[in-house]
Amino acid sequence: MKQPRTKLSRLVADKTLKSGLSRRFNKEVAAYLLSQRRTTELDSVLRDVQADWAEAGYVEVLAASAHPLTATLITDIRQRVKGLYPSAKRIIVTEVFDPAVIGGVRLNLPNRQLDLTVQAKLNQFKQLTTSGKD
Repeated sequence: MKQPRTKLSRLVADKTLKSGLSRRFNKEVAAYLLSQRRTTELDSVLRDVQADWAEAGYVEVLAASAHPLTATLITDIRQRVKGLYPSAKRIIVTEVFDPAVIGGVRLNLPNRQLDLTVQAKLNQFKQLTTSGKD
């Protein structure tokens, strides 16, 4: 019987919050998704798990940048995230290498994204300068 995605993600979140991640458990979840032909739901399940972790006070931030993050930048990221999730007990910043990010950083948070890249700032500037001109 097919379990709803939200139920599956809640199970994964509860299990990983209690005992941490393990290769065995990861393989079990992957095998379940494969056997049920639900591999296309993996990204959605992971986002739901991330949201469940945030509800429990553990916020994971995926910080995409073309360059390694400095300790100062990681501290700044944690402070920004603490403003968005004041009840966070722990903020985990995971670096993701993305060569498309020319400068700055893009933060993927549970149910939201904060784009602090140079490209995003240029796009904002472009919108501001061209709005109202027909």
